[in-house]
Amino acid sequence: MFGAYGHTGRFVVAELAARGFVPVLSGRNVRTLEEMAREHGQEARVASVEDPASLDRALAGTAAVINCAGPFASTTGPVVEAALRAGIPYLDVAAELEANLDTFARYRERARDAKAVIVPAMAFFGGLGDLLTTTAMGDWTEADEAHIAYALSDWHPTAGTRLSGAVSRERRGAHRLRYSGGQWERRTDAAPTLEWTFPEPMGSRPVIGEFTMADVVTVPQHLSIPEVTTYMSAEAARDVAAPHTPAPTAADERGRSNQTFLVDVVVRSGGAERRATASGQDIYAVTAPLVTEALERVLTGRTRTVGVASAGEIFDAPDFLHALDPHITLDLHPRKQNA
Repeated sequence: MFGAYGHTGRFVVAELAARGFVPVLSGRNVRTLEEMAREHGQEARVASVEDPASLDRALAGTAAVINCAGPFASTTGPVVEAALRAGIPYLDVAAELEANLDTFARYRERARDAKAVIVPAMAFFGGLGDLLTTTAMGDWTEADEAHIAYALSDWHPTAGTRLSGAVSRERRGAHRLRYSGGQWERRTDAAPTLEWTFPEPMGSRPVIGEFTMADVVTVPQHLSIPEVTTYMSAEAARDVAAPHTPAPTAADERGRSNQTFLVDVVVRSGGAERRATASGQDIYAVTAPLVTEALERVLTGRTRTVGVASAGEIFDAPDFLHALDPHITLDLHPRKQNA
């Protein structure tokens, strides 16, 4: 577990231990790492992305590595390289568009040739939307468009989210990214504000259109859909952009915040439409069962491919989603509504 002591990392460590795994805690902050290891009776191995030898020592004898340390623009490459040297699977929870694009571009051929498994964005942003979109596609081999709309009750960002966002904005400059016509566009106009009709009882809500998240990277990697768009509820978009929005605070015994979410996926082909939704509590906390379920499936051989792969490509998407029943509420065949 690289980045074990971060906000999301702590949820992942707890989920791993609850499911019988033995987490090896890793990161660069010696004091925090050792305190966490003593508290939970786990092993700590200090490592830094600037020191490849320290990463090799951290990964020695482990079955796989999960990277929860952002900004992923800095950590993904070194940790992937260490995983390839160690011959073990790599999974991360990156939401950064550029980091995920880099992972697919840089490692697709190397990982495939080495029969290695690399699963980026195995988190709320990226993994969950990809699994829902793949499930909604069903037996379709192609579709005209996919829309993934997020309704968050609020979005209190972690320090890691703020740092990753700052790195992405620095790399992107004055542009925003949109995926249309089967290719990426760099745009300078403002993202549109629209109305999205979520399933009842939520109903119509204002959303920021083209609020491009990791799903827009992962979905086109394996599904033939030339138009992929993500949307964010307007209140949540304002929360995450505001400099003084506080970090999330624990509201239950598991450390989850009061934040609730609903992810609504619509896939259209010709005149037909298919829909799938998932709802739950705390986007950071729900990342833990997502990436832990992925890890278990990788280690037990319940995968469909090798190389760099999106969640819906490497796993049986409907089966995976149903395995998350304790953590999310699914409706994979809701009644048709218009967006």
